Amino acid sequence: MKFIISSSLLLKNLQAVIGVINSNNTLPILDDFLFDLKEDILTVTTSDLETTMNVTVKPDKSEADGSIAIPAKILVETLKTLPDIPVSFSIDLGTLLVEISAGEGKYKLSGHRSDEYPRTPPLEAPTSITIPSGVLSKAITKTIFATGNDELRLVLSGIFCQLSPDDIIFVATDAHKLVRYTRKDAKAETSASFILPKKPLTLLKNILSALDTDVIVEYNRTNAFFSFSNISLICRLIDGKYPNYEAVIPKDNPNHMVIDRVALLNSIKRVSIYANQSTHQVRFKITGKELLLSAEDIDFSNEGRERLTCSYDGEDLEIGFNSKFLLEMLGNIDTAEVRMEMSGPNRAGLLLPANVENKDEDILMLVMPVMLNK
Repeated sequence: MKFIISSSLLLKNLQAVIGVINSNNTLPILDDFLFDLKEDILTVTTSDLETTMNVTVKPDKSEADGSIAIPAKILVETLKTLPDIPVSFSIDLGTLLVEISAGEGKYKLSGHRSDEYPRTPPLEAPTSITIPSGVLSKAITKTIFATGNDELRLVLSGIFCQLSPDDIIFVATDAHKLVRYTRKDAKAETSASFILPKKPLTLLKNILSALDTDVIVEYNRTNAFFSFSNISLICRLIDGKYPNYEAVIPKDNPNHMVIDRVALLNSIKRVSIYANQSTHQVRFKITGKELLLSAEDIDFSNEGRERLTCSYDGEDLEIGFNSKFLLEMLGNIDTAEVRMEMSGPNRAGLLLPANVENKDEDILMLVMPVMLNK
């Protein structure tokens, strides 16, 4: 098995799939790339048993088909140090010896048998939808920060996808904050819903953000398969019933505040420095056209206050929020101004873009209040 390929081309493609490999694998073979050379096309596979990624690349020259597992870390670290030069791989499938020649350098390492590598599961009787890469990337980016990390509530650790003939909806929540992202310019032929895990979505987000292509998404009851350009990813869906998120979104919110997003974001950043570092509580006191932000840490006699002008319609209100949650949410809204809708100090508040620029896009964020210290 022999092939010659550009070092930078190979490195770029290996880096696209290396994120699947865990730092502490139970099976040593999962620390490897699976190289499969067939009819002048090299396919590289990575897997952690839950998620499997493939990337295909055409070498400049190849002879003798074959497949072998090659340790990922040592190969990528070698390629990182090389300039953009042709790299020659010569692999003895009998002894599993991998010889790499690059410029004046020659390197040898031991590979592993390819038949020990886990096989990519076939996707049986899938349903398919095509989503533009920009739409999918944005949907993941706008929701993934709100997913939970509680191993006991696994369904909250992923993103809930609702597909219908009208739109696609992505939802994420950790029970303290919730994001619902809707796109009307992407639709499915039939309605379906499933929970996608966080790890494969993070990998997809990082790759898709730089691409402009269509992503084919195929899914059944147990797995989802994504394919675009020269990359494919298959992952196991999270099994379980997602909570009824619509039930927790408050419908009647008489108090509305519109405020400059960047000004509010920067004020919360500064004031939260003085907040209690375990609760991160920031107090909102809204009267007339004025928002008074304050935070204190009684243990250290720290206190921070700032005044902001806003447009407010409603009764005077005092409410507390976790500043970390608000900062994440404000950082994931793109508009110049945001609208906050609230009903009372012990009811969830809604954060929305004040002026929607894309009529096909809708984003709603919900944040639970924290009990104010009197």
